[in-house]
Amino acid sequence: MIDIQTLHPLFWLHLTGSLVLGLCCCQESTKAPDQGVAEAKHVETRSVTDMAGRTVSIPVTVDSIVCTGSNALRLVSYLQAVDLLVGVEETDLEYQKSTKRDYAHVYYSRFKDLPVIGKGGGTAYTAYPEEILKAAPDIILTSYAREATEQLQNETGIPVVNIRCDHSNFMDGEWAEALRLTADLLGKRDRCEQLLRYIADNREDLARRSAKAAATSKPKVYAGAVTFSGARGFTGTYAHFAPLEAVNARNVADETGEEAFFTVDREQIIQWDPDIIFLDPGNMHLVQKEYDSHPRFFETLTAVQQGRIYTMPSFNNYSTNMTYCLMNAYFAGKILYPDQFADIKMKDKGNEIMQRFLGKAYFDDMEADGLYYGPLPLKGHNKMQTPINERP
Repeated sequence: MIDIQTLHPLFWLHLTGSLVLGLCCCQESTKAPDQGVAEAKHVETRSVTDMAGRTVSIPVTVDSIVCTGSNALRLVSYLQAVDLLVGVEETDLEYQKSTKRDYAHVYYSRFKDLPVIGKGGGTAYTAYPEEILKAAPDIILTSYAREATEQLQNETGIPVVNIRCDHSNFMDGEWAEALRLTADLLGKRDRCEQLLRYIADNREDLARRSAKAAATSKPKVYAGAVTFSGARGFTGTYAHFAPLEAVNARNVADETGEEAFFTVDREQIIQWDPDIIFLDPGNMHLVQKEYDSHPRFFETLTAVQQGRIYTMPSFNNYSTNMTYCLMNAYFAGKILYPDQFADIKMKDKGNEIMQRFLGKAYFDDMEADGLYYGPLPLKGHNKMQTPINERP
């Protein structure tokens, strides 16, 4: 229920104007009933249940939208429905050259001329209600927390549908549920099912390739400098890390009982002594500082001594870039099981994934931006091993 006492003043201004116009139209309709103004104003609606369990009445046909909160616009972009946008958050306008946010890079030319309807930045309230009212979307799609969702509903009077899914990893069931809800709202059901089928096919391929090899050879793997709630150094890691789980890898962080991202003690890493290390190249400035401060720690690690350190570009940027998450899984497979993934060429596979999700392949742009797949040198260890199947 909307609390009328909390409605934004601009909403009342718009409502007053509409009532005045409506009265004028009614007076004119009395003189000329054949004009049918009342019928023209009628909007057929339907009810939907959003990801927060709220029941929302929306137009049967949605012709315009705005998105607020992390991941909302990404889902719309993956569904190839950005033509419905009438406003964009400020945070999505920073990726003309940067590839760190997949959808914002691809659709920058579409976003840049749209009105700014919010600051953006997470699941808290960062909307500009006045600008949303000016843009006048049919509905608002949001990934805000429930309280912020209700605030946005109250301050605009526009139907707000919550499409938030609590995930920071791979394409789980809740992510698919949110994508299907968004597709239902925007008339993109066929596109949604095609994309989900593509994801399922790739996950099956990853599992099939890795299953047999993983049963006989499971090197200990550590993923460090993993981005979560900002950049992290070497000890920032992730239990149940999606790219590693997808290829049945032995992620040493899983042994801790942690469920997601956390910071681990250096002594624990020494005890694990991983055979292979993956690091986010975007956070290497932090790793290099740690190396300068604690060189003996790094020198004790077998993976460092043998040059078995590789890139794992961050896939978390305003929630999860599913494109990069899937690409990371294939790269992990290539490093861990080179024979089973020998036919996979990262540029070809990466471009295929980006084309399927976003309609544009830009692997070269990623590499130029520092998001590349390959060996990763540390100071004093510049002669890195190259994966067998990556050699010329």
